Amino acid sequence: MFWTEEKLNARIRELEAYRYRDALPIAEFRAQVDEEGRIGDRPPKGGEWSAMPAGERWEGRDLYLWLEAEAEIPQAWKGRRVVGVFDFGKTGGGNNSGFESLLYVNGEPFQGVDSNHQEVFFPEEAAGTSVLLQFRLWSGLEGGGTPRLQEHRLKRAEIAWLDGTADRLYYTARAVMQTVEVLHKHAPERTDLLTALDRAFLRIDWSQPGSEAFYNSLATAEEQLSRAISALPKSSPVTVRCIGHTHIDVAWLWRLKHTREKAARSFSTVLRLMEMFPEYVFLQTQSQLYEYLKQDYPELYEQIKERVKEGRWEAAGGMWLEADCNLTSGESLVRQLLYGTRFLREEFGSECTYLWLPDVFGYSWALPQILRKSGINTFMTTKISWNQYNRMPHDTFKWRGIDGSEVLTHFITTPQDGSFWWYTYNGNIEASSVQGIWETYRDKDINKELLLSYGYGDGGGGVNREHLELRRQLEAMPGLPNVVIGRADEYFAKLHETVEAADRYVHTWDGELYLEYHRGTYTSQAYNKKMNRKLELLSRDAEWLLSLEALLAGEGWTSYPKAKLDESWKTILRNQFHDIIPGSSIPEVYRDSKLEYEHAAALLQECRSQAIRGLTRGALARDAANGAPTVGDAVTGDAANDTATIGDAAIGDAVNGDPEGEVTYTVWNPSSWTYSGLVAVHGAAPGGRWSDPDGRELDAEFDGSTVWVKVENVPPLGFKTISRSLNGEEALSDSQGVSAESGGASAAPFKTLPNGIETPLYRIAWNERGQLTSVYDRAAGREALAPGERGNVLQVFEDKPKMFEAWDIDIFYQEKMREVENLVECRVTAGKLRAEAAFTWRYMNSTISQQMILYSGDRRIEFRTRVDWQERQQLLKVAFPVDVRATEATYDIQFGNVKRPTHWNTSWDLARFESVAHQWADLSEHGYGVSLLNDCKYGHDIKDNVIRLSLLKSATYPDPEADRGEHTFTYALYPHEGHWSEGETIQAAALLNQPVYATRGQAAAAAFSLLRAVHVSGSGEVAIDAVKKAEDDDALIVRFHEYKGGRGSVRLESDLTLVSWQETDLMERPTGEVQEGAAELRISPYEIKTVRLALR
Repeated sequence: MFWTEEKLNARIRELEAYRYRDALPIAEFRAQVDEEGRIGDRPPKGGEWSAMPAGERWEGRDLYLWLEAEAEIPQAWKGRRVVGVFDFGKTGGGNNSGFESLLYVNGEPFQGVDSNHQEVFFPEEAAGTSVLLQFRLWSGLEGGGTPRLQEHRLKRAEIAWLDGTADRLYYTARAVMQTVEVLHKHAPERTDLLTALDRAFLRIDWSQPGSEAFYNSLATAEEQLSRAISALPKSSPVTVRCIGHTHIDVAWLWRLKHTREKAARSFSTVLRLMEMFPEYVFLQTQSQLYEYLKQDYPELYEQIKERVKEGRWEAAGGMWLEADCNLTSGESLVRQLLYGTRFLREEFGSECTYLWLPDVFGYSWALPQILRKSGINTFMTTKISWNQYNRMPHDTFKWRGIDGSEVLTHFITTPQDGSFWWYTYNGNIEASSVQGIWETYRDKDINKELLLSYGYGDGGGGVNREHLELRRQLEAMPGLPNVVIGRADEYFAKLHETVEAADRYVHTWDGELYLEYHRGTYTSQAYNKKMNRKLELLSRDAEWLLSLEALLAGEGWTSYPKAKLDESWKTILRNQFHDIIPGSSIPEVYRDSKLEYEHAAALLQECRSQAIRGLTRGALARDAANGAPTVGDAVTGDAANDTATIGDAAIGDAVNGDPEGEVTYTVWNPSSWTYSGLVAVHGAAPGGRWSDPDGRELDAEFDGSTVWVKVENVPPLGFKTISRSLNGEEALSDSQGVSAESGGASAAPFKTLPNGIETPLYRIAWNERGQLTSVYDRAAGREALAPGERGNVLQVFEDKPKMFEAWDIDIFYQEKMREVENLVECRVTAGKLRAEAAFTWRYMNSTISQQMILYSGDRRIEFRTRVDWQERQQLLKVAFPVDVRATEATYDIQFGNVKRPTHWNTSWDLARFESVAHQWADLSEHGYGVSLLNDCKYGHDIKDNVIRLSLLKSATYPDPEADRGEHTFTYALYPHEGHWSEGETIQAAALLNQPVYATRGQAAAAAFSLLRAVHVSGSGEVAIDAVKKAEDDDALIVRFHEYKGGRGSVRLESDLTLVSWQETDLMERPTGEVQEGAAELRISPYEIKTVRLALR
């Protein structure tokens, strides 16, 4: 009736401006464009300056601009809170676009200034002095999509002093009105608060705003309101613990170089607010950001270290950065934690007990075990609240991992502003958030204390004074939860106690935390996903070879290039950030990433070449005294001539053909299993006789560019030598080519057919469109493809999701599909070891070429693919309808595998219409199955009996040209008898991804194995994930996992002498006693083991 709420809101808005008194405008600045935009640049001491008056517009895209002015602060303001207010541009939501700046005061970095942080408070001693203000303005970017200029204006620049009474009244009144808005209309606290505020505001004399009488009336009103609120009883069983935070995406709608500046702006603001608010506690995760700041702004870094010592700055979170958990390998997740926690421990003395991953697009079932074996017992996220179809039933629960390990998991339930359904990690402190976090929380019966992470983020910025002032006022508001400040680690420790003491049901979630959203991130930006896979494997290869070299060479570990390996690993880890590797960043990010990947590849290639040179330049001798291997006489042989590829670039030294006479090659086996099969010998001359160390002749053939040699029993994580001798013999002839159209016969064991080929293992046929119509498995005596269906069908879908283009594949994508049918070439060639069917298709503006590779002794049917993709908003998949009946399919994940339904019986099943797998996915019935292997893809869907692999997703936002251009990749169909574990799917996938390779030169022995895991008893089988130097000493670290879901015993063996061994956790901290003798260990389903070995 009296419009009380509307009246009060209007008066509060009017009051806001009167907090700043006796304002002195800065009428003009000196301006200088920063042409270079260097990271961590300081104010210029020279250069050309021009006048820029207040009110002037400025514009640019990724433009840096220096503004400089002196501000005279009156002596009369001594004892008052001197504040500058600056409005120089518009900052987009979440600091995701637009203007930001860093203010230097008297030449020192002082505070970030943007749309959300316009106030700058100066030290008390500034009164009566002249202060040099230097702003490094950044125009910002557009936030993705088509590049455009960012337009800004110098709207406001003034120095004033803050009237504390007016300011307190303003924030108290705001807190009251916010509380009134969220309380139930019949709540007595609501009436009491509204009445108290109305009575107080009636005491304000608005007749002459800004006069002394006006300010005196404000003091009267503030005192009355404070007294009235203090008299109201407040009692709530619920506590909201607030932790300041800024979520800084390490790259997304900005580049890595911009992130380094965002960190400086955000962190300097935190430091200034801590000077004003002694209760303020701030959490910052991601060791990568700290390392950047240490390099770029060491003075700010030292200030942070002091705040960490005080306990007010919490440096934690676990990982090197907040990494994607779908696409990263298991070993990468371990290294994220290894590098992240070591940095925090060494730099700040912080021990991490929780993993903070608020914004990652799904969480692997392997994660609980990885965390527990890294000393982390708690996991926090908010992202699962983004689910499209199903809300998680609990917000505090135990998450059980693939091996049975459990971590306490908590979802921050702060409601997102606006109409979105999800929770946020970028919370505000306001009545609606502190009330909403409790109302949305699903486990009220076991826990009544919640954690609210507040501060502007995604693009940083963080907490502002408004957050902290409102927190103080909301703490006193009746009807709301208690609103306190505290640390996250203390909160999680107390939550553990609460859950352990609960006499109510505490839920256990046993399975992956699949995000029902952002399914396109398994496929977007294919190049990055490919390079991530290749470099993960290349680092593994370099590490075990370097370890072998250290143990076999006389120099020991002294030449182990740890600095290069660390740099390479940090590059891999950095590009696993949850907006880089998922493919959801702007094009500049991927141009930077490409350069980083190339640099890391070069470093790892140097490391691997170093190891191979060391291993192939000496012969192994035995020391008579102790039996330790030593380097003996040098042997002839070239340096590491390895031309296995990473991406499309050669690794190792080029091979320029063989000299006359006998040449020895070393075949390197990086896998966990003894290998028998083909090895490519790049650069070898096409001729002569190939033999093993015992002189047995080996089958070989030349395909026109590469010699393929069939080797036997190359030991795991080891090598074996082979030799080529001409001895006057004729050169090997090329594989005899026969076109599919001619119908001519090729040499046994392959037989070409009209539109088909017969191999020792299969009879394969295709139609006039190049699609497979039959894959008859000769050994099993059955067809692999479903009756009447076609395999290797390239399908193109319209891909226009409703919200986030690069991130999403929406279920309706399946409504519009075209097949790639325009076959323009088909050619078949066959030798005695391999056969190839080459296909080329045209599709719209794109070209797809494939080599279907068939082997005489390997069940893999490989599809080596090259695509020139020129389409937009189209999703390319390949489909194989198989003759298998199963309601579940199996998908390869980190340190194991997971089963997912092939039907849509429930909304939980349907929501997984696109899901992630690493090197393989499989559909098996009793006695038979079909696996689909790949060397760099992750997106899969298996519905009923159709296995599909997502190949390319060409979104137009935030990168308008995403995935346009050339791509190379390989996938392989792998029919097998028995279950996938009986059919050796894992071995086949491992060899597709990391094949054996040959380099010219003779190794120190005819055959040698650094390490092998021997099955002793039970049903468990293990794969070795990493062999590396220990972080802190000269021991050897080996990590392996059980992959079949069985249990039993395994024994680690080596051709070196095992001196002692000790189990450790994933962080290489001992968990068992040092033992001598055989390293025999019990394993349980999907268990990860890490062992420290002393070998000689």
